[in-house]
This record gives sequence, structure tokens and C-alpha cells, in this order.
Amino acid sequence: MPLYKIEQQSSQSVFGIWQITESEVELSVKAFEECPSDLLSPQKRLEWLAVRVLVNELLMQNKLRYSGLLKDEFGKPFLKELPNQISLTHSFPYVAAQLHSVQSVGIDLEQPKEKLLRVAHRVFSIEELNDAATNLTKLCIYWCAKEAMYKIYGKRGLHFSNQLNIDPFELKSEGLLKGTISADSQKQTVILEYRVENDFVMVLTKHS
Repeated sequence: MPLYKIEQQSSQSVFGIWQITESEVELSVKAFEECPSDLLSPQKRLEWLAVRVLVNELLMQNKLRYSGLLKDEFGKPFLKELPNQISLTHSFPYVAAQLHSVQSVGIDLEQPKEKLLRVAHRVFSIEELNDAATNLTKLCIYWCAKEAMYKIYGKRGLHFSNQLNIDPFELKSEGLLKGTISADSQKQTVILEYRVENDFVMVLTKHS
């Protein structure tokens, strides 16, 4: 079973990563679900199923029963019949999920790619650009952090460059980030943690 990692952050929070190696049939059996017929991409179908297998694993870790996933009006996922907050991400062949019993969470996993250098000026602030320069790993951490905060906020319409901002940080294999969500005439401070693995970067809400 290619469960890459499950980590209990606190009594209320847990996250996990799944590395997809199975066929669609194998994942369907594990998920006890079939992929929607209108989802045509073979890769997206595998990710759809793997996320559900992983969420089931995380819930079982906390002695909870999986009854399905739905999306709200903003496209934010939520659990059927459970109050727990959830965030999902995928970057084939990986999917990841974070759960918290009460608080809104955000998780993002990406594989550093050169295209980030081409779009950096549109999504990062001047301070962030100066800090990351051309370091692809650091740019990817900034990107994941913004995606994670966007998911924490849970609504649409935020501008990545000026409403989702991360303080400069020293790049290590793992560490903490301080972010600010500026929306609705208010500012919300968010503490995130990042992990740098061999072929991907992950950022998620920090809980202790």
C-alpha cells in the first residue's frame, strides 16, 4: 500500500500523503467508490480515487467513519456527515490531505518546475521575488504557501501577489512560515510549515 506518510500534528489535526502506484480498479476497490463518468483524464481519475483512499485512512486514524466528500459553493471540499475541516491537494503521482476537527486548514503539494519562473512576477510580491530570486525550490514554497492560505480562506477572488503574502524565510529542509491573508478589510496571520522532499515541496497549516 503506497501510503507515503501519515502524521498526527495534534489531537485535533492530522495530514497524510499518498503516492499513486495502483491502477484505477485497485484504487476503486480501496476507496469503495467509482470515479465519476464525466471525469475523463486517466490521471485525474487516479487522483480523485487516491484522495478518497487517503482521507479514509486519516479518518480511521482518528476513529472516524468516512461517508463521502462534497464541495461547497466556492469549490471547497467538505466531509459528509462530519464537522471536521479538510483540505486536499494533488501533484501526480502524489495526493495529500489535512484534517482538523474545528479549524479551517490548507495544504498544497507541488513539484518544482521551471514554469514558476515565468509566472513569478504575476503571483509574488516584490519582497517575495527579491527573497526567492531564481531559487526554484524557494519559489515553489512561496507558491504552495499562497495556495494553502487561499484554501484556508475558503472563498474566491483573492489576488496572490498582494492579498496572500509570506514573510521572507531561510530555506531549510523544513521550517515555519508566517503568512498574511488580507481580505474583507481585515488581516489574518497564518502560521504554516513547509517540507522539502526529494521530488516535491509541501506546505500546510501548522498545528501543535
